[in-house]
Amino acid sequence: MSISVGGSIPDVELYVTTEDGPAAKSSAEFFKGRKVVLFAVPGAFTPTCHLNHAPGFISNAEAIKAKGVDEIACVAVNDVFVLDAWAKELGADGKVTMLSDGNGDFAKALGLDLDASGLGLGLRSHRYAMLVDDGIVKVLNVEDVPSDANSSSAEKLLESL
Repeated sequence: MSISVGGSIPDVELYVTTEDGPAAKSSAEFFKGRKVVLFAVPGAFTPTCHLNHAPGFISNAEAIKAKGVDEIACVAVNDVFVLDAWAKELGADGKVTMLSDGNGDFAKALGLDLDASGLGLGLRSHRYAMLVDDGIVKVLNVEDVPSDANSSSAEKLLESL
């Protein structure tokens, strides 16, 4: 069963890049007491993620934060080093925080894991965007087709804020 509006974010370790290297971050602590827009991509550098999905959140970061959002984060089933390189390539620094779900534990806990092994990609996350307020999902837009970035786009989420 996948998470739905009104559900609580599960407590799973995610990873971020720091000056000292990868650091674990509790998802429960990350979302506690704040409004966070979280979007998930099946994979960094993949065509839809790289060209369509992530750029919308980067270019709309100011508009999203102007709606009372404290942070915008992207989660992917990629290692922290790939996400760090991707953030630099996209110019996401200071706009979008990259969260590594390297083992897919967060995607599984949400019930939004995706078996992309038929494409040689293994376990990934469904593409989605959500608004989380103090650990509670307030808005959730999940794509029916992983290669689409319509209902989970930054523009669509902005309409809900």
